[in-house]
Amino acid sequence: QVQLVESGGGLVQAGGSLRLSCAASGLTFRSYTMGWFRQAPGKERDFVSAISWDVGTTNYADSLKGRFTISRDNAKNTVYLQIDSLKPEDTAVYYCAASRIPIVVAKFTTYDYWGQGTQVTVSS
Repeated sequence: QVQLVESGGGLVQAGGSLRLSCAASGLTFRSYTMGWFRQAPGKERDFVSAISWDVGTTNYADSLKGRFTISRDNAKNTVYLQIDSLKPEDTAVYYCAASRIPIVVAKFTTYDYWGQGTQVTVSS
């Protein structure tokens, strides 16, 4: 059974930082492209970032470049999302996802497995 478990969310003041983690089990982690998405209340689920299985390729939503950094540790079956200079508009539930497609893609329908999400709330 595949499980993706996010952690690291919380309440933080604007300008602060958070590091989200997603621990994977039940799949050959190093074979999957990993992605992060977020969903704010009343809005669609948006792409944040993705990283290839070999850490060779990363992709970010254009509006988020510079503040978000994705990384992964295949030995620990974990993908990370570092978020700096947090803004109130970053408030959302953040989801990690795994895709069998060996290229970095932003379309959420291409991801096969999803975590339950972790809430990030940024106060002004």
